[in-house]
Amino acid sequence: MYRYIDNVEQLISKVANEEKPNIDATINLLTDANLKKHSIYVFGASHAGIIAQEMYYRAGGMLTINAIFGREVMLDRSPITFTSDMERLEGYGTQLANSVNFKPNDVLILHSVSGRNPVIVDLAIAAKKKGVRIVGLTNVSYSKTVTSRHSSGKRLFELADIVIDNHGDVGDASCQLAGAPQKVGPTSTVVGAAILNAIIVEVSQRLVDTTGEAPVFYSANLDDGDERNRQLVKEYQEMIHYDF
Repeated sequence: MYRYIDNVEQLISKVANEEKPNIDATINLLTDANLKKHSIYVFGASHAGIIAQEMYYRAGGMLTINAIFGREVMLDRSPITFTSDMERLEGYGTQLANSVNFKPNDVLILHSVSGRNPVIVDLAIAAKKKGVRIVGLTNVSYSKTVTSRHSSGKRLFELADIVIDNHGDVGDASCQLAGAPQKVGPTSTVVGAAILNAIIVEVSQRLVDTTGEAPVFYSANLDDGDERNRQLVKEYQEMIHYDF
């Protein structure tokens, strides 16, 4: 009935089928990180950063996910074009990485549709030097149509240890308008959120199967939600790198 919904449904089905090995590898990686108390981080710039917010501090989400927020690439920055300038500024991502106490075998999930901008490449390179495992959520076919803006010549899919392809259209918009040249309806956010939430659900189940519980936030609007969350934070505090 609605083209956009049809497109998203088809993309999610395609991802579930074609990206299963990479999704399963990520499930294994995050399960192992939680069991061994390695830290897990997520980052995206501008609209890609919506995925970082989706994974961070929310009811039904995993409290051991630490979002990296770059103030200069967030959507409340004015003028908004400044975020694009900062995404393309080589060295900024390195400084973001230096602000994080990365340790060997930590995990960093990086979301970038094109995977070409220096901020994401800098972060990947800097984190890998510290022994961090990189999960890249990107659009491989799109990324292969563009050149890197980083001096290394690398794009995210060429740096990540595990690459998950969102299989979106080149340019992200998915619906062609009749009588107009442009497309409308980007899919990367909804598909990316579906991918990562699917991963978190399976990781959580494995943790329950192994330890009897999972570090998942209760809703603060449940009568006992705040107290349950406080107990979980105490238990997993060595993996949580944000104020609570």
